[in-house]
Amino acid sequence: MIYMIAAMMLLPVGDTFAKLLSETLNPLGVTLWRVLAQAAFLVPVSVILRRRLQGAMLSPIVALSGGLLVISLTSLIAAFSVMPIATAIAIFFVEPLILTVLAGLLLGEKAGPRRLIAVGVGLIGALIVIRPGFSSHGWATVLPLISATAYALNMIVLKTATRTRSGLTVQCGTTIYAAFALVILSGTLGLNGFSGFTPAVGDTATWLLVLCAGAVAATSFVFIAEAYRAADATALAPFQYLEIIMATALGFLVFGDFPDALTWLGVAIILGSGIYIFHREGQSDTGAPRRKRGGR
Repeated sequence: MIYMIAAMMLLPVGDTFAKLLSETLNPLGVTLWRVLAQAAFLVPVSVILRRRLQGAMLSPIVALSGGLLVISLTSLIAAFSVMPIATAIAIFFVEPLILTVLAGLLLGEKAGPRRLIAVGVGLIGALIVIRPGFSSHGWATVLPLISATAYALNMIVLKTATRTRSGLTVQCGTTIYAAFALVILSGTLGLNGFSGFTPAVGDTATWLLVLCAGAVAATSFVFIAEAYRAADATALAPFQYLEIIMATALGFLVFGDFPDALTWLGVAIILGSGIYIFHREGQSDTGAPRRKRGGR
């Protein structure tokens, strides 16, 4: 639980670095360098924990995970660039609700009527945060939803991939594929006149932010992996909501952002629905796949 709490405190720090980087780079460029820096820090971690590397690291299903990671990260970072971190993360936290629905459709894992009602209530909370047609952030409020959907799909992919591979193996492979895809995509767009993918060589502050973002991402993953290795996922899941508290604090301290009353109402509804779903999962063996978050 201490590992999980530490990870949830660190993840918004990485998001804060990403938002700061978005002032210099475009969202795809921020994602590119964040993933590359994360890969650089994962190499020594993999060497230290090499005994936990089991199964094929490079395979089609891991490549799919890498692609979904690119979509999820880029969408969320794009959201950070135009709205408060806490608001973006609040919308992103409909992910457990989306995961519950997708698990039923793609994995045949049945959810009872009370859990489906909780999903519906949680989505109402998301609509309160998003406020279609009234939000000052406009179309950008869809970005965290895209990120959450891609992340939920990735959880289903990871559930399948980790049947024959260790979590560390999948994470390393996912990072490699994501980095490769981002390099190709950024390079292609750069050759076609798009800019904002690479910091200036002499921009020490931006390069330092890149290194910090990579270090925080890699450290968060190690903490989460250790937490899930030592404790049941259902016991750890409620601690994930500490991320919103930390994100709100950092958003206020660094950027002067603070959610309004309607946003807090929506957040409360989303959190209540998510906690209820996790509670039901702890009582049933036929719930949605348990989350193993890493690399976000």
